[in-house]
Amino acid sequence: MSTRVNRQTVDLSSYPDLVVVYLGMRVNRLYGLRTLMGYGPQIGRSAGETPEGLLHHESLLWSLFPMHVGIRQYWRDLPSLLSWARSEPHRLWWRNFLRDSGGTGFWHETYLLRGGMEAVYDDIPKHRGFAAFAPVQPARGPMFGSAARVGRPEDIVAPVVTEEELYTPDASQR
Repeated sequence: MSTRVNRQTVDLSSYPDLVVVYLGMRVNRLYGLRTLMGYGPQIGRSAGETPEGLLHHESLLWSLFPMHVGIRQYWRDLPSLLSWARSEPHRLWWRNFLRDSGGTGFWHETYLLRGGMEAVYDDIPKHRGFAAFAPVQPARGPMFGSAARVGRPEDIVAPVVTEEELYTPDASQR
């Protein structure tokens, strides 16, 4: 059989702890365009600085209306991803977003080569990804942090915003 297709594959044996994360930001209200335009370029620049453990970063467009953009990142391992997520400027972005989503929704899904998947959806009006077919529940208690959701208790680190800070009305005043 003759073919003109250049079919290739990859050898991931050098990346036994590979983590792939998809992140999306969806404009839910017109003023959410401002929020998206504020975060988008900052996220792109931070990936351009190649944080420790980030192997590759790609930008994605899911739809123009409503505006829904995202990224796909490949990380060497979960501790590298979690360390970056708790460093500046990401820590500040996440804390500010959780205080006020600014007319946007945010979601991420994480896939680990060694096993485990997890997701979180904040202000996403239409179920997508895992939420389109799996039971949805509040991201509370043991489901609050990504390391716990993915089943990696050994990788649990202090969250950017604690559950108490996020859900207790007066906690932000402390």
